[in-house]
Amino acid sequence: MSSKLNRRAALWLVLASTVGAQVPPERVWSTKPPAQWTEQDAQQILTRSPWVWEVDAGLAGRKSEDQLREGGQMGQPKGVGHEGVDPKGSGPKVDLNVFAGAGGDDRSLRSRNRDIPLKVVWESAMPVRVAELKTHTLEPPTLDGDGYKIAVYGIPGPDFSKDPKQLGDPLKQYAALKREGKKDAKPIRVEVFHLQDSLVVVYLFPLSAEISPKDERVEFDAHIGRIHADQIFDLKEMKILGKLEL
Repeated sequence: MSSKLNRRAALWLVLASTVGAQVPPERVWSTKPPAQWTEQDAQQILTRSPWVWEVDAGLAGRKSEDQLREGGQMGQPKGVGHEGVDPKGSGPKVDLNVFAGAGGDDRSLRSRNRDIPLKVVWESAMPVRVAELKTHTLEPPTLDGDGYKIAVYGIPGPDFSKDPKQLGDPLKQYAALKREGKKDAKPIRVEVFHLQDSLVVVYLFPLSAEISPKDERVEFDAHIGRIHADQIFDLKEMKILGKLEL
């Protein structure tokens, strides 16, 4: 009997340790004021919090020359989200059999859709700014301006020589903050910066959009060249000690 009890007790210990391992880490943003955050707490804000999300953004395949001509374009588009987004060796390939007929287009780019890992950050939120200070993380050097600021990190591409605002202007019309029952909010400014080995695109949305807890959820949707980034932010979770922080 005692051996059965011992085995049962050992089984309960294993189960208890397994359950304990599955308990999520402390939600520092709901239990501590920012002044008490440690550097480890700040890292949690920047990696596992309602203001910061790792997303698998879709990358559309390149169009063939025939498709480009049908759309009135000559050659592949240039700029952010187009140049440098494809893996090496995936450029235009010529079919060795130029007489292949149907399905053997020698001008085909043979580029397929795939995903790109990105990070979407609600950059203007107070907890993010405090966490960046505590971890000595440099935020993108954007122009001054009040509003809701969202940054998309990890965009592949070269170090473009143009001004950040010039690079971002073509992207303004392809981004929005979406809420149920309300008109989409469009960015008033977009800037692009080169950080180490990738690009960050920063969107500034107007405060006149008046995002409030009643909205419950806000969807950020942006097309950056061939890249499509989409993330839903849960406003119920984006609070510091009960106060919404955007």
